[in-house]
Amino acid sequence: MAKNEQDDLVQWHHLDVKDVIERLETDHHRGLTVEEAERRLARDGPNRLPPPVKRPGWLRFLLQFHNVLIYMMLAATVIAGLLSHWIDAAVLFAAVIVNAIIGFIQEGKAEQALDAIRGMLSLRTTVFRDAERAQIAAEALVQGDIVTLISGDKVPADLRLTAGKSLHVNEAILTGESAVVEKSVASVPADALLGDRRCMLYSGTLVVSGQATGVVIATGIRTELGRISAMLAHVQQVTTPLIRQMAGFSRWLALAIGVMALATFIIGVLWRGHPPNEMFMMVVALAASAIPEGLPAIMTITLALGVRRMAKRNAIIRHLPAVETLGAVTVICSDKTGTLTKNEMTVQSVIAGHHIFQVSGVGYAPEGGLHLSGAAVSVGDHPEVAGIARAALLCNDALLRKRNGTWQLEGDPTEGALLTLAVKAGLDPALEREAFPRIDAIPFESEHRFMATLHHDHEGHGFIYVKGAPERVVDMCDKYHADGEDLPLNRDHWGGQATECAGQGMRTLAIAMKQVPSAQRDVRFADVETGCILLALMGIIDPPREEAMAAVAECTSAGIRVKMITGDHADTARAIGSRLGIGHDKPALTGAEIEAMNDAQLRLTVSDVDVFARTSPGHKLRLVHALQAAGHIVAMTGDGVNDAPALKRADVGVAMGLKGTDAAKEAADMVLADDNFATISSAVQEGRGVYDSIRKFVLFMLPTNGGEVLVVTAAILFELPLPLTAAQVLWINMATSSTLGLALAFEAPESDVMQRLPRDPQEPLLSWFFVWRIMMVSGLMMTGALGLFLWELDRGANLETARTMAVSTVVVAEMFYLLNSRYIVRSVLSREGFLGNPSVLIVIAACTLLQIAYVHTGPLQDVFNSTHLTLGEWLKVTLVGVFVFVVAEAEKAVIRVFTGSTAVPSKWGRARRSVSARKEETCP
Repeated sequence: MAKNEQDDLVQWHHLDVKDVIERLETDHHRGLTVEEAERRLARDGPNRLPPPVKRPGWLRFLLQFHNVLIYMMLAATVIAGLLSHWIDAAVLFAAVIVNAIIGFIQEGKAEQALDAIRGMLSLRTTVFRDAERAQIAAEALVQGDIVTLISGDKVPADLRLTAGKSLHVNEAILTGESAVVEKSVASVPADALLGDRRCMLYSGTLVVSGQATGVVIATGIRTELGRISAMLAHVQQVTTPLIRQMAGFSRWLALAIGVMALATFIIGVLWRGHPPNEMFMMVVALAASAIPEGLPAIMTITLALGVRRMAKRNAIIRHLPAVETLGAVTVICSDKTGTLTKNEMTVQSVIAGHHIFQVSGVGYAPEGGLHLSGAAVSVGDHPEVAGIARAALLCNDALLRKRNGTWQLEGDPTEGALLTLAVKAGLDPALEREAFPRIDAIPFESEHRFMATLHHDHEGHGFIYVKGAPERVVDMCDKYHADGEDLPLNRDHWGGQATECAGQGMRTLAIAMKQVPSAQRDVRFADVETGCILLALMGIIDPPREEAMAAVAECTSAGIRVKMITGDHADTARAIGSRLGIGHDKPALTGAEIEAMNDAQLRLTVSDVDVFARTSPGHKLRLVHALQAAGHIVAMTGDGVNDAPALKRADVGVAMGLKGTDAAKEAADMVLADDNFATISSAVQEGRGVYDSIRKFVLFMLPTNGGEVLVVTAAILFELPLPLTAAQVLWINMATSSTLGLALAFEAPESDVMQRLPRDPQEPLLSWFFVWRIMMVSGLMMTGALGLFLWELDRGANLETARTMAVSTVVVAEMFYLLNSRYIVRSVLSREGFLGNPSVLIVIAACTLLQIAYVHTGPLQDVFNSTHLTLGEWLKVTLVGVFVFVVAEAEKAVIRVFTGSTAVPSKWGRARRSVSARKEETCP
């Protein structure tokens, strides 16, 4: 086994510093020699992520044509060319090229995501080489280098910490958690998860405060960041439900058209004795009438309009089919920090003496106040609150500044929460620090788990303020302050209070003080070991976004499960989930438990669990895989590098626009410009509306094509004169059907769209109900067109006039049926139904003018062999259109009565119940 492969198996976090130094054959004080560093660089390669092998541009472009629907469009182009309709052929070919260009531009998101991750490595770093400190390029780092870091540095490679002072690191890009992590030299258990490895520093993370020295244990692709990059490169992007449905529909339609054309040709030549060349052109006309030439273009236009509407609602779509996929989503997997929560730590509970105060307001904006039993309280009525707030403010290194109308924190988020509490209590930080200047301090360290500061008040009094872990600070105290007096401390009582607070998902801190002589000028550990007075316990939390709670409720009402995936501890995750309405008191599944499951076990478990805690990037990817294997359409939200592989694998990857990393944005299908989880609910609504529009177009277009096919087939089978020529078929399909169908792309989502269950992703585009509707309307159009054609011939009209009547009948029936198609099951007999979409009226008016020109203008009469129609003949044509409209509305009424719903009937013959209806059935 190669050395790099052996090192990849080493659990560096479990080894002592001495063992790590010996194993890497380096020197803690002198570092590597220059010669040894060069040798290792030649062996391991530079500290950067390798660029992926990319397909050449010409191949990527050609692959855009590898689609059954595109083949059908190309076939239609050839057919139009055979009929010498060069303009139609040019339009069809242009549509094919435009679709290919759009796909080509959208291609390659994975490569962009990898580029974004590669850019996160720092450029320069400080190392020891030959016992001398040197600044080198981060790319030149090798395993065994000794690296030094200070506050503000980006970690250049994976390091095992060998020395540190007051070291705190932001690992949000890897773990997704906003709270800075305190680091220490001590080794941790071998099975510790990524977020618990306190002795490790990972490439791409940021040193928030303190100093560190560490030894490089992995560079480039072998770092944790590199593993994510490799994981992302191997993630297979799933196709969208619409693409899968259209592929199945296209294959079915192509097969049906081919069989029908061949059968018609054989029957016409062998049975009816028509000349082969004549039958060939008839089969071409038949195929032209059956192919829905406008479908790909209408689909693209509908999706593009959905993109535009979503952009107005702060949802930026990067991948066009994702618009419709949002409407099919059954599960949303969301990161907690910054997505469902504000990513701003907030004090929400103050346990002081005999009272428990609730604190209103969220985030770092000092807006809100203190409440007792639900009623607002004045600090003047509870003077102990002012003392607690003063201690929280003075034993604190954070700063709050208002910039561009928003409050921004400089320093540790937990200290920012304490500082905000003090301002809410009415204290002015600048005045307090001037009145009680700091003389000395004991900084927070993991070894002692508290911070202490010494202050004087210019009046001969000295104070030590202490804050830290409750179990540590309570041990320092023998009294607690309540109602103006110091009372004996019951440690069990306060320990129970801290446990209860932690059980609610809060991070708990204790605040204490001790009076000291005015002459004291330094603070020592011995000064605070005993004799302190406990002031309060603080319950601190990263609060849920209010709009996220409303959005979770709306998604639930739309039949969508929201699952929270976080790096937090299980208790914290459950508590936050409960506040958001996620989990409903179900147990959380931890990363360790996920590791213990095989894929089959995880697939059986994942649907029943809504909160996942202590997860790593690999866990998130496995969860998305498991949900998809269970038949779900999954949307994954996230903002960190750790989310990128899962974002790419999910059916819809959703990245945060403001706080999200470039890697997450590039891997995602959609970016939320406002980082608001609530925007997803709006996007789902638009997505469902887009899918409805596509289904409405299919239900509009195919009966028109079906009617034409039935007319031509009936004429061939019964040896009748052809009611439609090939050129006339193309006139109907290109000049009228596609123009009319375009109006359906502008349909707004129906009012009940968010009260429906998500559609079944396995359901084909042509359900039994759609097949019935297509057959019914096709039969109506065939009956009207063929009936009028034969009637006119029977009355002695010439063939050209009868054909003009047939063409006009199909076109006018389309206009009336377009009104029916605005709602699949709901009635259109209302003001909203007739006037709600101005585009429908515009295209009907445009097609009316086109058809009048077809009938009454010389140039078009010459091309299509049409003739003038009398007013009486136009009336007959119109009556057929009214007949189609009335029967279609009557059929919808029967469906509504039969199913008791306006939902589209499912493949089982019943309408899929709305969420509210399903709830009513289960409620006593």
